[in-house]
Amino acid sequence: MSKTITLRLEDEVYFKIRTLAEQDNRPISNYIETATLRYINEIEYTDSFETENILNNKKLLESLRKGHLDVQKKRGRLVG
Repeated sequence: MSKTITLRLEDEVYFKIRTLAEQDNRPISNYIETATLRYINEIEYTDSFETENILNNKKLLESLRKGHLDVQKKRGRLVG
């Protein structure tokens, strides 16, 4: 179910968003939603360059494997 929110923006930010939404021929609310989802996807997932670096780092992969095994065996404690 859709939710409605109120968002307070400085005039300068509002006009930038409105201009970009108009250029994309969409409502401001849709533009904000799409831009937000793109940002979330960008920070949640690695890009191909980063993924390649991770997969080529044998020391890191071994450390991740050991950590995963520890979690499965319920060893250690969560720090956070």
